[in-house]
Amino acid sequence: MELDTAQFGVVDVKEKQIFNFPKGIPGFEEYTQFAVIDLPDGPFSYLQSVQESQIALLITDPFIFFPDYEFELSDHAIEELELGTLLMIRCILTLNKEVSKSTINLLAPVVFNLETQRAKQVILHSTEYSSRHFLWSKEEPSLADKAGE
Repeated sequence: MELDTAQFGVVDVKEKQIFNFPKGIPGFEEYTQFAVIDLPDGPFSYLQSVQESQIALLITDPFIFFPDYEFELSDHAIEELELGTLLMIRCILTLNKEVSKSTINLLAPVVFNLETQRAKQVILHSTEYSSRHFLWSKEEPSLADKAGE
């Protein structure tokens, strides 16, 4: 399938790259289909809306940057996604002009069911993770950085 993207122009994506988000993604609820487009030479991908070329979120495997990252999914999320053993976890990044200040949202990982092609951004409860962990260090953002949340 050919997909029009703002970042790369027209790209060819396979059906296995397209995931259905039944309730959309927070902030983009009306968009329910996204393709995972891997970037060459690195651990980053784009989560590209199939319906709107201008909507693309930069994502990455959080375990590469935070090997101790762990959480439990609620029974509701497991049931909603019909999760089995084939799943993928990615987190959304926010790039900053100063690359060292780029952040990763560990509070709301995106969970992909690789068997059913369903996905959901899950907001974790009872956790100390935030939506703005610095990607390049394990330090917490300053209060000034958190003010924008």
